[in-house]
Amino acid sequence: MMRVADHKVKDIMSKDCVTVTLLDNVFEIALKMKEHNIGFVAVMDGKKFIGGVTDRDLVIRGYAEKHSGSTAVETVMTRNMTTIDPNTSVDEAARIMASHQIRRLPVIDNGELVGIVAIGDLAIRGGFESEAGEALSQISQGKSLVGSH
Repeated sequence: MMRVADHKVKDIMSKDCVTVTLLDNVFEIALKMKEHNIGFVAVMDGKKFIGGVTDRDLVIRGYAEKHSGSTAVETVMTRNMTTIDPNTSVDEAARIMASHQIRRLPVIDNGELVGIVAIGDLAIRGGFESEAGEALSQISQGKSLVGSH
């Protein structure tokens, strides 16, 4: 039987990644997020992962800055994202998420996007509730909930 410490992100990552290119625009990203019920889209240059866009990026860097739907992906995307290798342990992925305060990690193998690990994947797919809970609590530390004041 495989021990929790032996689990790798390749065992729990989402493999069907929704992607866009630099030729796409903000509206097309929002449409893909709605269509696939997701909050993250990878930005690709051919097969090479070059960044990502979260639903929060769309709001903060896009619509809140009064950019239109025709605004280029480049305007709202995050470059130089923290990424991991498919053979990274689930524990290490949780530590990386917590220390960088991020909820999603692109999984890169030889420069190519092979999956995404989201904080929910830690709990749902692998039975790693403690790792997910710990990572989420560290990500959420110091942030107050909307309407809590």
